[in-house]
Amino acid sequence: MIMKEFQYTVKDACGIHARPAGLLVKTVKGFTSSATLEKDGKSCDLRKLMALMGMGVKQGETITVKVEGDDEEAAAAAIQKFLTENV
Repeated sequence: MIMKEFQYTVKDACGIHARPAGLLVKTVKGFTSSATLEKDGKSCDLRKLMALMGMGVKQGETITVKVEGDDEEAAAAAIQKFLTENV
């Protein structure tokens, strides 16, 4: 099965902290596809705020986002747009 995958390097000085993490979870929940964030061999479900916060993503770190499901094209585009504009 094909899945969308992209990498993003965090630019925000605070990394992915509470506010953008909450908004990112909200963005992902608007789609039926599943989305995961991977960093340093660990991964988390982007629908789970505490799991995302627990990843401790800091400025300058590169994350990999994988999206799989019926609306993965739109979901991946929305996540990528969110990251670019907010973190």
